[in-house]
Amino acid sequence: MAKTRLTDFTGAEIRPGKLVVYATRRGNRVRQTEATVIETMSDKRSGRVVPRLKVQPTGRDSGFSARSTLAPQYVSAEHVVVIGDAPTA
Repeated sequence: MAKTRLTDFTGAEIRPGKLVVYATRRGNRVRQTEATVIETMSDKRSGRVVPRLKVQPTGRDSGFSARSTLAPQYVSAEHVVVIGDAPTA
């Protein structure tokens, strides 16, 4: 049985190397964070399969306070939207 593609709600494929935006919390507020997808995976601990992403934040966030760390994060793929290909340095 073949694996299905992991897509965002617009139908764009989520795969390593893509630039995505997702919601994060900062204190009592919510902001949008831009990140590059490093890896896609499945989390089966809750008894059902939940798509997860390992992402590397780019440092570009909404809001006026700076991000405290640029460490890789694990996020659910449920509310992620693809905005393009990650820039190559």
